[in-house]
Amino acid sequence: MNIAVIGTGYVGLVTGAGLADFGNDVICVDINEKKIEALKAGKIPIYEPGLDAIVAKNVTEGRLEFTTDLAGAIRSARAIFIAVGTPPLPDGSADLRYVADVARSIAKYMEGPKLIITKSTVPIGTGRMIEGIIEESEHKHPASVVSNPEFLREGSAIEDFMKPDRVVIGASDEESVALMKEIYAPLYSLAIPFVVTNVESAELIKYAANGFLATKISFINEVAVLCEKLGGDVQDVARGMGLDHRIGPKFLQAGPGYGGSCFPKDSSSLADISRKCDYTFEIIESVIRVNDQIKARMVEKVDQAVGGAAGKTIGVLGLAFKPETDDMRDSPSLPLIEGLQSLGATVRAYDPQAMDAARGMFENLTFCDDAYSTAQGCDAIVLCTEWNEFRALNLERLKQALKKPVLVDLRNIYDPARVRAAGFEYTSVGRAAEVRFHEEAGS
Repeated sequence: MNIAVIGTGYVGLVTGAGLADFGNDVICVDINEKKIEALKAGKIPIYEPGLDAIVAKNVTEGRLEFTTDLAGAIRSARAIFIAVGTPPLPDGSADLRYVADVARSIAKYMEGPKLIITKSTVPIGTGRMIEGIIEESEHKHPASVVSNPEFLREGSAIEDFMKPDRVVIGASDEESVALMKEIYAPLYSLAIPFVVTNVESAELIKYAANGFLATKISFINEVAVLCEKLGGDVQDVARGMGLDHRIGPKFLQAGPGYGGSCFPKDSSSLADISRKCDYTFEIIESVIRVNDQIKARMVEKVDQAVGGAAGKTIGVLGLAFKPETDDMRDSPSLPLIEGLQSLGATVRAYDPQAMDAARGMFENLTFCDDAYSTAQGCDAIVLCTEWNEFRALNLERLKQALKKPVLVDLRNIYDPARVRAAGFEYTSVGRAAEVRFHEEAGS
């Protein structure tokens, strides 16, 4: 099928490449000429493992191309995926101006029947808004609007697209459903579950899913607080919870709070959607508050570990919100570094992929070449993002680089007994009992 994907951000680029790999003829469109020229030259603007290979393969095989010609792409496509940004406004609601602009462009340039698919995460009612824009236009060609939310995890997006847990299709007619199954034919033939529903339900599924996952993260982070206060071990508690098949083990890792492009934005938008229909989504409102509190608590944790951050030099390992991405959006490293600087600390930092993205976000932050140069002369080193290269650091070398052997592990990567045996003062999240247990066992 001839497909246009409008928007070459994270979702649009992965979607376009994946659909081309399924055998469709795909043209990805963006108004950013520099980005399109870079893509034509084989340069991928984001870091996502495997994305460069799948783009190069499908460009070479003639199924994937890039253009700034929006009108031409709309005219030639039978199906048009909208994959533009829906950034949060100050009140937490989703900014739909780019979605509306695309809908108006489709209405202006369409010269035949179109299947319009919203891939962007959009609030309930957006599909109807797009329908209204098309219906009010001068052109009266038939158009159907489908909601097909993405469930891509940064760092494993290619696998998520090629082997998803499910494909959600929100549509108003059988022909649209049939066309969507044709587009996703390889997945349908593999018996991947297809959830076929109306447009409103499909739009809500993405928000509900991300809201629930954010809830699990905030819940276990509050359990971690109790563990520290009462002598528990959050990792043991999480394992005991996760073995209950009704709960499951995923998203029960205590840490510095959730970040990224989805959870903060989607939680805020879900709360806003609820308010606009005269309902307060109490759980989501609490989840958002707790996440903010947890991030602030990480600053306090580091401050206590160094005996007051004022005048100290602190190294931070990991800037991206999670490993295997360069995404800095709402990363826990942002309030951590800003908070430490506000207390009077000097901060040094390193991340394997997010350095370029971070450079414009901070003032007076020293960027380093690796973990050991980051630690050089520091009063403490803080593990903020669990990149694999941070999981097996040479502790003796790290201790020699530090002014003081203080390790603050906000991802609970290391075994407390091993780190303490290496001569470090060690602080983690929600694991007071584990440290005491190992001390008692060795006494």
